[in-house]
Amino acid sequence: MRFAVFGAGGVGGYFGGRLAEAGEDVTFIARGAHLEAIRKDGLTVESVAGDFRVSPAKATEDPASIGPVDAVLVCVKAWQVKEAAERMRPLVRAETIVVPLENGVEAPDELAAVLGAHPVLGGLCKILSFIVAPGVIRHAGVTPSLAFGEMDGTASERVRRLREVFRRAKGVTVEE
Repeated sequence: MRFAVFGAGGVGGYFGGRLAEAGEDVTFIARGAHLEAIRKDGLTVESVAGDFRVSPAKATEDPASIGPVDAVLVCVKAWQVKEAAERMRPLVRAETIVVPLENGVEAPDELAAVLGAHPVLGGLCKILSFIVAPGVIRHAGVTPSLAFGEMDGTASERVRRLREVFRRAKGVTVEE
């Protein structure tokens, strides 16, 4: 699958990095010194579940430069979701899945208000991770896990496919 990770900090860097390590096509949307370090040296993840490096790593500040993707992982701070939704429009086509990995319950509604309800899943993650230096993420604890699904609670083929992709990634548990 082709992924855009909107926010390459502790959450996006870890989960996007694990997807890239598993062979998925991942582009990180980052900014500043972190973006430059990822472009220059790749993304390094120091993890209690095993260190790894994604190099070369695809990274940009401009979502429009990526074009439509299969899935967008929304990994910005909760207060940044509305702005991120506007900026991610060029990433979303009819079949794109948008998965918020936030610590707030408003993100799916905020994303749907901008992108429409169809692409947006409900989602959350558990992890203790953070940026320790530009281009370097540290996973310091908590078994990394994801839970996501259709907002109406129905089973869908797209959710099943996305779960299978994440299950192929090392260091990630996917909850039903």
